[in-house]
Parts: sequence; C-alpha cells; structure tokens
Amino acid sequence: MPTINVDKYALFEELGQQFTADTFQELCFDFGIELDKDTEDDPARPKDQAPELAIEIPANRYDMLCFEGIAMHLNVFRGKHPTPNYKLADIPESKMQSITVTKETADVRPYVAGAILRNIKFTDATYKSFIGLQDKLHMNLARQRTLVSIGTHDLDTIQGPFTYEALPPKDINFIPLNQTQKMNGEELMAFYDQDKHLGRFLHIIRDKPVYPVIFDSNKVVCSLPPIINGEHSKITLDTTNVFIEITATDQTKLDIVCNIMVAMFSKYCEEQFTIEPVKIISEHNGTTRITPSLLARTMDVEVYYLNKTCGLEETPKALCKLLSKMAYTAQPSEDPAFIKVTVPPTRADVLHACDVMEDVAIAYGFNNLPRSSPNQSVTIGKPLLINKLTDIIRTECAMAGWVEVMPLILCSHEENFEWLNRVDDGKTAIKLANPKTVEYQVVRTSLLPGLIKTLRENKSVKLPLMITEASDIAVKDETLERKARNERHWAAAFYGKTSGFEVVHGLLDRVLSMLRVAFITREEGLKGKSIDFEVKENPSPEDGYFIEEINEPTFFPGRAAAIFVRLDGKVTRIGEFGVLHPSVLEKFELKYPVSTLEINLEVFL
Repeated sequence: MPTINVDKYALFEELGQQFTADTFQELCFDFGIELDKDTEDDPARPKDQAPELAIEIPANRYDMLCFEGIAMHLNVFRGKHPTPNYKLADIPESKMQSITVTKETADVRPYVAGAILRNIKFTDATYKSFIGLQDKLHMNLARQRTLVSIGTHDLDTIQGPFTYEALPPKDINFIPLNQTQKMNGEELMAFYDQDKHLGRFLHIIRDKPVYPVIFDSNKVVCSLPPIINGEHSKITLDTTNVFIEITATDQTKLDIVCNIMVAMFSKYCEEQFTIEPVKIISEHNGTTRITPSLLARTMDVEVYYLNKTCGLEETPKALCKLLSKMAYTAQPSEDPAFIKVTVPPTRADVLHACDVMEDVAIAYGFNNLPRSSPNQSVTIGKPLLINKLTDIIRTECAMAGWVEVMPLILCSHEENFEWLNRVDDGKTAIKLANPKTVEYQVVRTSLLPGLIKTLRENKSVKLPLMITEASDIAVKDETLERKARNERHWAAAFYGKTSGFEVVHGLLDRVLSMLRVAFITREEGLKGKSIDFEVKENPSPEDGYFIEEINEPTFFPGRAAAIFVRLDGKVTRIGEFGVLHPSVLEKFELKYPVSTLEINLEVFL
C-alpha cells in the first residue's frame, strides 16, 4: 500500500477541525485508510519542519495519492463538501490546443493525451503536491513509467499547436530539465546513465531506433517521454497556465492517469474543477479525440444485493445517501429494485456492483454492520487432491530421513537454463518484464535450480545432504485466458562424496510404492492392453511405472533415466533422475557429485 506524507496542520485546516491522535485514527479507520505515523512527537523531526502524517492508502485508490485527494474525500465522507462536479471548458474544437500524433510513434509509444489547467494558483505546498502526485502515479499505476509518463509545462513559455513525433536520437536536441547544456538523444542517455533517479527509466526507450518527443509549433522540445521534460517549459511557483501531456503504451491507463491529474488540481483553477480540453489528431488513422474524457459511468445496482451482502435493510433513498459520502452520485431508479449509481471519473477502481457494495459498507461503518451467523448450510472443508497428494509425499520423504526445503519460485535465466545445460525454447518460461535483480528474471520451470542452490549455500553442513521439495513451477500455456499455469512437481537432491544414484532411486521407489504405483519393466509398461488404473489391493503387474535410460546434457552420460507411468493404457513421461553433469556442478560451485530426481505430480490426479 502506498504511503502519503501530508502536512498535519494543513490537513486539519483543510478538514476544518483539529483532531486528537485517537479521533483522527478513528476517522481513518472509518474511511478505510490507515494512519501509519504522526511525527508530532518524533525526536528525529527537524525543529523547523512541520509535523507530518504518514497515511497508508489502499492500492486501488489512485485518486488519493496526494494531499488534495485525501482532504477532498475525507470532507465528502464527513458531509462537509459536496462531490465535485468535474467538467470541461466549453471551447469550440477549432480553438482548442491540439497535439498531432505522427505515424512513427506507433513503433515506440503510440498513445498521448493532453489537458490544460487555466489560471491556476500554486503555493509552495501545492506545487510540491503536484509534483508528488506525478511521482506516485509513475511508481504505481504507470509501472515505473513503462505504461504511462506525465509531462507538465508552463503553457505561457511555449506555443501550440503541438506535435508528438518519433525521431532518431541524434535528431533530438534540447536542454533537459534543470540543466544548462543542450544534448541530443544519445548524449542524454549517456549523461543520465548513472543518475540514481532517471537512470532506472532509460531502458524503456534506450534500444529503440526512434525516441518519442513532443514539440511546440516553433519546434521547441517540450519533453522526451518517458525520461525528462525540457528546461524551456518547466513549471514554477509563478506558473498560471499548466499544459499537461501524457504518453503511454496502454490507452486505458492513459485515460485514468489523465483524469486523476486534472481532477485533483483543478480545484486550484480560477474556475474550480473546470479543465480545458486538448484535441488529439492522429495521422495514423485520421481520427481525432478530445482529452481528458472525464466521463462519469452509470451503473444500475440491485438494492437487494447491497442490503443482503451488508446485512442491511435500507431503502433505496437511504443507500443513495450513504453512497454520496463516498463521492458517488446516486438516485433511486424507476425500477424500485435498483438504484442508479454514477461513478466519478477518478474512480477507475469501481468495476462491478461489489465495489459499490464495499463503499456502502464503509459509509455505513464496518463496526455498525449487524452481526449475524451465516444462514447457508454448514460445509466441511477438505484439502484439494493435489495438496493431499503433496502432503503424503512430504511425510514419506521426512520418514525416510530427507529434509524439506522451500526455495524461492523466481530464479535467474542462467540458473533455469544455461547452468543446467538446457535450452530456452521461448515458449515455456515466464519472464519478468523488468526484474529488480538478475536473480529474479524468470519463474522456475523446474525445481532443480532451487535445490542445487540450497546445496551450494549449505556446503559447510556435514555430508551427505539429502533435501527434497514438493511445490509449484509455472509454464506458459496459450490455451488458457491467463496464458500460464502452475504445475505441482516433486524433486529431491542427494549431495555426498559418492553420487548417491541408488539412494535417489530408492526414494523414488519408496514414495511411488506408498502411492500404490508399482515398478514394472519397460516391456510390461509398453504393452498395448488398456488398463483400469484405479487403486487396488493387488495392482496388475502392468499398472505402474518404469524407467528408461536417457542421454540429456543435464546429467552424466549413462547415469540418467526418464520416469514413465502407465495410466489407462497410456504411457506418459513424468520426470527424470540421475547424476548431474560435472559442468552443472562447476557452474553451481559444487565439488562433490549430486544425484537428483524430479517428477510431475499432476498425472496422478
């Protein structure tokens, strides 16, 4: 959850009330936010700095990532202010400022939006809050600027109409924000490469053949999104007209960010909550659109659903009054079974009637909701079959003297592939788009990297080491909506002065025999007869598993076998075991031999 630091005295002044620590904590709880810290009595607070409140905001409430959003919503919740009526200034399209989008931007950052805040009055506090909201949105909703980036400019220093273009780095020349020297795109990348703040964003466009850039009508560079604005148009405390341009790779996120930015600070405009729109002209398809949209969505929500879920018996009129405390506009519908709920443009998190129901419960007060026992039939929980099977295997391994470990599900690409002498086909591993470190680049497709790393980090322990894990791996699956799926695997590793191949083989025999899966010969397993694979007191000799020698680069030649299981007449390879290849041991910095096994447990369900 993001934490927002606000001036304590300024917030209380905006709320029109002086709160004690307990009463403000109670207000935060009632509204669904949390007071994390009050620096009033903190000895570490500088004497010349005003006390601050650190307030934790729910991750879905992007409209509360600034002082203005927190104060406004708390005032609406307490009935002190009405819900703001955000609107666009009534300007003919022919007189609107415009941004023309060239075709080349489709190759790097295709979407753009704009807006203007006219006759705005900044103070030092509101200016810092304006910049702070941009940073919070960049870090959260915009995913470190990869999805959306915001540029703000002093409109009086530049001249529209504007163009949004994509040019080769050498063709972009301007003075970056807070600098004095003009640079081209390549020089800028080198200059900010070691910068702690901006250096982490360079990768977004560094390797692109063209960089996105916004020009005014005089070819003055306004910004190089998503990296930095130009010095020429920077905003100051004296700025009165703010031009906001927002570029993105995702149009939905673009519209959300644009609405939030203008809504939060339009209160400081001469005409409160009024935003001047900007026309976006696309050369790619010849379309135009007006931004921001500021469209308020209307939902028909069932009265029975709201009351039933919250345990209430409120009238439609009473429910509408509760929702007004949460900045909705609601009224009874012509059909008495429903109410019409208008969702403000800043509440992109409201997607379903259940979101409205949650806000009804907040407005009513969680502590005031009636207490009752569930009236549904009593149900008895039971474990999922895959978890039950996993627990059986864990128990058997423990009784056999093996130690269970729980490595992380993320690993580096090298550990998952190259270090195991395996090749990435590009269709299996789920890769993180922007990993923090090289250790967490992919979701593991095998349990072996985690087990072998565990051995490496415990080389000081007396040998032999016998460790096991029964957990999930993840792989791509284009047949599913989420394009990925988990698989439950079981693996074990033996590390000693001898290979321990027979020890691992013995563990495999023990576990599968306890699952009533008998060992059979290869010839028996490959017979064409269809078999009923139900658990029996005396299984058929043709039911079970068998092994077959394999030659794979992960294992030492001649010391590895694939594991096959015969099920309903169908033979399936479920895993493999063997002695790891010396090159694998060398990469993981192990000097003694290691034997491993790994099987897919899903086949036994």
